[in-house]
Amino acid sequence: MHTEGLLKAVIDSGIGAAFIMLHPSKYAAMLADKMKRHGATAWLVNTGWSGGSYGVGKRMKLEYTWRIIDAIHDGSLLEAEYELTPIFNLAVPTKVKSVPSEVLHPENLWANKTLYNETLKKLAGLFQKNFKLYADYTVGNDLKLMEEILAARPQLTQDI
Repeated sequence: MHTEGLLKAVIDSGIGAAFIMLHPSKYAAMLADKMKRHGATAWLVNTGWSGGSYGVGKRMKLEYTWRIIDAIHDGSLLEAEYELTPIFNLAVPTKVKSVPSEVLHPENLWANKTLYNETLKKLAGLFQKNFKLYADYTVGNDLKLMEEILAARPQLTQDI
C-alpha cells in the first residue's frame, strides 16, 4: 500500500463518524444481536486489488468474485475448510469451486512478500489505533461484548 492508500484509509475511517448518531460499539452490538437472532452469516469478499497496491497489483478477476458469491449463495462456502490468517485472524476457505487456491490468500499474489508483510502490519496498526478510540466504552452493562469486540482487533504480536 502506498502512502496515499494509507492516508486514504485513515481519512476514510473518520469521515463516517459525522454521520453516526450512536457509539460505533452500539452498532456492532446491534449487528451481532440481529445476526445471532436470525442465524445470519457475514462474508468479506475481495472485489478490489490483489497482488499489490494500486499501480502494482491488478483488480480481482470478476469471474473469481462471482464464483465466491455463488459458493455463498449455494451454501457450499459454509461447508468449506478454513485457515486462519495471521494478524487479522480471518477464516479463509482453502478451496472454492473453480477458483484458484492461491487467489484466496492475498499474500500468494504479491511478488514482493516483504512489502506485503509491511503493508499488512501498517494496515493492522491503523485498525489498532482506531480500536483504541473505543476501548473504554461499554454497551449498556455488557462488558463481555466490548471484550469480544476488542479481542477481534488485529494482533501485531504474531510473526508472519
